[in-house]
Amino acid sequence: MDSKSFFSNWIVKNLIWAVIVVTLLLVGAAIGLRVMTHHGKEIIVPDFTNMKVSAAQYNAGVNNIRVEVVDSVYIRRMGRGLVYSQNPKAGSKVKKGRRVLLTINSVMPKKVQMPNLVGYSMRQAKAELLSRGLNLGQLIYVSDMATNNVLRQLCHNREIGAGTMIDSGTEIDLVVGLNSIDNLTYVPDVAGMKMMRAVDVVHDNSLNIKSLHFDETVKDYADSLDAVVYKQTPSASRNALLMGSDVSLYLSIDPMKNPNR
Repeated sequence: MDSKSFFSNWIVKNLIWAVIVVTLLLVGAAIGLRVMTHHGKEIIVPDFTNMKVSAAQYNAGVNNIRVEVVDSVYIRRMGRGLVYSQNPKAGSKVKKGRRVLLTINSVMPKKVQMPNLVGYSMRQAKAELLSRGLNLGQLIYVSDMATNNVLRQLCHNREIGAGTMIDSGTEIDLVVGLNSIDNLTYVPDVAGMKMMRAVDVVHDNSLNIKSLHFDETVKDYADSLDAVVYKQTPSASRNALLMGSDVSLYLSIDPMKNPNR
């Protein structure tokens, strides 16, 4: 059988078309899968703090993500209705269309119930405080067999029991354990971060904020939320530091001082 008659055979024709169709389906499925899962594409979550909800929604839309207000706190010095915190945090990597949950500053103070954080890890306790609209204050380290295990919870230097009703936005200090063989951490680089995110990162590294220094460009609380870190002491280092050590941050809204300009 010559090549012409071979390809004119209906069985061979059908087999060739079947191979072509299957190949196109496989290629189409692979492309569709990449599109649906946004394979290899991640979006950096913007910092929505101190924005009006409308501005946060616009900013989110530009970045192909969504925002939703799910809770509120009351901060006396902060503008009413502005975004106080967000989850996922600014700088997180997410897929297109991801929903970012916002906590805003309410018009009137809100009472929340103090949770029982004893026995939690420091990070679990911090997440629980945030979910209740409360803030982490100082980490007070004491000798214990388990590092970063919460032993006591304090409010205004007094122990506070679970179930106590307190104002949202209140700072809660945690007394946490420190094992002598697991007591070191590293100073993170927070240069260019806004105040709240920088404080959050410092805490995540088992360190305390000693002081916040704002330059002359920061006029009010709203400015402080938009201010970015241009210097920190001690500076970011690979040299180990004892957990619970202090970090001081220097902040400004002057764009010339922004390390990321």
